[in-house]
Amino acid sequence: MNIFDQMYIGGEWVDCSSSKVIEVENPATEEVVGTVPAGTRADVLKAVASARSAFESWQRSTVGERKELLQRVSDGIARRTGELAVAISVEVGSPMRIAGPIQAGLPKTVVDSYVDLLESFEFEHKVGNSLVVREAAGVVGAITPWNYPLHQIVCKVAPALAAGCTIVLKPSELAPTAAYLFADILHEAGVPAGVFNLVSGHGAAVGEAIAGHPEVDLVSFTGSVNVGKRVGELAAANITRTALELGGKSASVILPDADLAKAVKVGVHNAFLNGGQTCMAWTRMLVHADQYDEALAIAASVAASYFPGDPLDPATRLGPMASAAQRERVERLIGVAIGEGASVVAGGPGRPVGQDRGHYVSATVLADVHPDSTIAQEEVFGPVLSMIRFNDEEEALRIANNSAYGLSGAVWSTDERRAIDFARRVRTGQMDVNGGRFNPIAPFGGYKKSGIGRELGVAGLEEFLQMKAIQL
Repeated sequence: MNIFDQMYIGGEWVDCSSSKVIEVENPATEEVVGTVPAGTRADVLKAVASARSAFESWQRSTVGERKELLQRVSDGIARRTGELAVAISVEVGSPMRIAGPIQAGLPKTVVDSYVDLLESFEFEHKVGNSLVVREAAGVVGAITPWNYPLHQIVCKVAPALAAGCTIVLKPSELAPTAAYLFADILHEAGVPAGVFNLVSGHGAAVGEAIAGHPEVDLVSFTGSVNVGKRVGELAAANITRTALELGGKSASVILPDADLAKAVKVGVHNAFLNGGQTCMAWTRMLVHADQYDEALAIAASVAASYFPGDPLDPATRLGPMASAAQRERVERLIGVAIGEGASVVAGGPGRPVGQDRGHYVSATVLADVHPDSTIAQEEVFGPVLSMIRFNDEEEALRIANNSAYGLSGAVWSTDERRAIDFARRVRTGQMDVNGGRFNPIAPFGGYKKSGIGRELGVAGLEEFLQMKAIQL
C-alpha cells in the first residue's frame, strides 16, 4: 500500500486542508493499493502563492543552474526507474514490457533532451535595433492524465523548469504515485522551495481551482476534449494562456504498393500499445479494397497474440483498462460499432476468457467499419482497431482527414516521396512514414480538436516562454 498523506508545497511535505482521501485501485485486481489526499481550493491557493513567491528568484536563475538541476533530476529518475515502472504498472495496468522502457524510460530521455537543449538555445537575439528576449512565462498550472502519468508530467515540468517557470502540478487521481515519487526526486535534486508544488485531488476541486486562478500565467493540460474545453473556459476568464494536448483518432494509411504484412503488424502493435490507452494510437487502419481481406487476416492473427494477463508478468502484452469506467466505455463502443454494421474478426465484447476480475477488454479488430460510424469518429482509448476500405489514394486522404481530431497518423508506401507527399496533406500534428521512430525532440501536438500548442523539443520549451522586444 502506498499511503501518501501530505502534499509537496513550498519545498516541504505539508498536511492537506482536508482529511478526505482518494483511494487508488489496481485495475488488474480491483483492490485498493493506496491513498492520496483529496486536495481543496485552499491547497491550490497555498501552492500558487508559493510558486508566485519563488518565481521572483527562479526566473533570474542562470541557464547553468537550470541545466544542473535537470541533470540531477535525470539521474534521480535513472536510480528509481524500476520503482517508477512498477508503480505505474500497478496503477495504470501497463505491462512491464511497456512500463519499464516507455513509462519510466522515456521521461528520462525527455529530461535529458532539455539538458542538451539548454546548451544551445538562444534566449535572446538582435533584430534590427531591438534586443528580443525570451523570458519565463511565470507560474505554470500543470494538469496531467493517468495513461502515461510520469511522461506527461515530465513533458510539462522539464521545459517549464528549463524556461525558468515555477509549477503547480495536479496529477491524475487514478495514477498519482509516479507524481509523488517524482516530487521526491525533485526534492532530492535540490529544487528550490516553491519552484515545484504538488497538489493531489479531483479535477472539480483542484483542477478547476488551478485553471481559474488569476495568478497562474499558463495552464498546460493533457486529457479529454470535454475537460480541455472546461480548462480553456476557466483560463479565458483571466486571459490566461493555455496549452492543451487532447484526444486523437489517428489513421494508418496503407497504400497499395506498401509492404502489407509489415504495415498491418506494426499498425496493430501501435493501436494496442498500453492497452490502446494512448492518445496518438493509430486506431483506424485504411487498406485498399483489393488487399482488405488479406489485411484482416494478418490483423486478426497479430491481435490473437495480445492475450490479457497480469501486468507485472514480463510475458504479458495486454493489461487491463485503467478503471471500471474506462472498461465500460470501451465495451459500450464495441457494442455500438456492431450495432452500426461492423463485424468482429478478433476479440469482441465481454470479459476475456480466464479474466474473472480486473478491468480487462479483449484485443479487438473490427471489419466493415464505415468512415462516418461512431467507432470511426470517437476516441475509444482501448484495444480496438477499426479497419476501413478505400478504393484510391484520394479517397484514403478524405477518410484520413474525416475526423474532428488531428494528432497523429501514418502512411505506408515503397515510394518514400509518395508517402511524404501524402503525409503533408493529412491534417495532423505528426505523421510516421513507413514506421518512422518516435522522436522525443520533435514537436508533439495536434490540429483541430486534438489541442493547442506543442510539447517536446524547442517547441515545447517555447510554450513556457514569453517574448519581449527591447528597442536600443
